[in-house]
Amino acid sequence: MSKSYNIAVVPGDGTGPEVIGEGVKVLSTVSRKIDFKLNFTYFNIGGEHYKATGEILPDSVVEGLSKSDAIYLGAIGHPDVQPGILEKGILLNLRFHFDQYINLRPVKLYEGVSTPIKDKGPDDIDFVVVRENTEGLYAGAGGILKKGKPDEVAVQESINTRKGVERCIRYAFEYCRKRNKKKKLTLCGKTNVLTFAFDLWERTFNEVAKEYPDISTDYAHVDAICMWMIKNPEWFDVIVTDNMFGDIITDLAAMIQGGMGIAAGGNINPVGISMFEPIGGSAPKYTGQNIINPIAGILAGALMLDTLGEEMAALCIENAVKKVLKDDVKDVSAGKMGFTTTEVGDLICKYIEKDE
Repeated sequence: MSKSYNIAVVPGDGTGPEVIGEGVKVLSTVSRKIDFKLNFTYFNIGGEHYKATGEILPDSVVEGLSKSDAIYLGAIGHPDVQPGILEKGILLNLRFHFDQYINLRPVKLYEGVSTPIKDKGPDDIDFVVVRENTEGLYAGAGGILKKGKPDEVAVQESINTRKGVERCIRYAFEYCRKRNKKKKLTLCGKTNVLTFAFDLWERTFNEVAKEYPDISTDYAHVDAICMWMIKNPEWFDVIVTDNMFGDIITDLAAMIQGGMGIAAGGNINPVGISMFEPIGGSAPKYTGQNIINPIAGILAGALMLDTLGEEMAALCIENAVKKVLKDDVKDVSAGKMGFTTTEVGDLICKYIEKDE
C-alpha cells in the first residue's frame, strides 16, 4: 500500500492562494506519478479572516493543524492590517507552538535565472542557511517604558539557551553531512560585539564540531558573510546562525539566487510538524491577475516532500522546475515570465509526467 500524508494548507493573503493553488496542483501530479497519497485540508486564516472576525489564530485552527503531517503555507500579510499583527500572531505563534526550531533556506541559482552578481553562475551559488527559529531577538522578551514620552525606553532582549543553540548547530552538522557536497559548515555571528550570546554560540559550535571530524568548519562575522555572499558565494556550503542574522542574510541570499520568486524555505521540527512556504510576501498589488511567479511556492512543496522522506518526488519537482526555468520562463519577476501563473504550474506538471 502506498504511503499517505495529511497536509494542512493555509493559502493566506494576497497572491498566496494563487501560488499555493499551483503548488497543490504540482504536488498532486507528482504524488500520482510516484504513487503516494496527499490528503489536503484547508484552513482559512490571514488578513481577510482577521478583518471579518477579529480572530488571528483560533484554537480550532491550531487543533486542526496539529493533526497534519506538514503545513503548506502561502503568504501572510494584508495591506489593511497593521504590520506585525498577522506575522507575529500567526507565523511566529505557529513556529513556537510546533517548536519549529530550524528555518531551512536552500540558496541555489538555477540555469536560465539571472543573478545581479557579475560573472557568477549556478556552479557558484549553491548553499544552505540553517537559521535558529524560536529564540534570539524574536523570543519576545523586553518591553517599553514611558511610551510616547520624551524619555521613552524600549528594550528587546535576545534569548539564547544552550539547548536551543546546540540543537540548531547539531541539525546543521547533520544536514551538512547528508548534503555531502563541500562538507563545510560556517558559523555566522558577531563575537567581537555580541560577546555574551555569541560566546555561547561559538563555544557550542566548537564543542559539537569535535563529533563531526568529516565536516570542516569556519567562522565569519555577519557583516563579512554579507560581503562574501556577493564577492565569493562559492565559498559557502552550509551556514548556521541565530534568528535575527538568519532573517537578514537569507533575504540577501534570495536576491543572489534570482529573487523572491525562486526562494523557498521550511520551518522545521525534525520530530514534529514542519511548515513550508515561499519566502516572498503576499504581493497584494498582483492579487487576482494570474501573473505572480508560483515557482517559490512549488519549490517549498518539494522541500516539504523531501522533509517527509519523499526524496524522489522532491527531485522530480526540482527537475521540472529546472527545465521550465531553462527553456520556458523568460524572467522570474511577476508579469514578465512570458506565461501566466497557471501556465507555469501546467508546464511543471507536464514535465513531471514526462520525467523518466
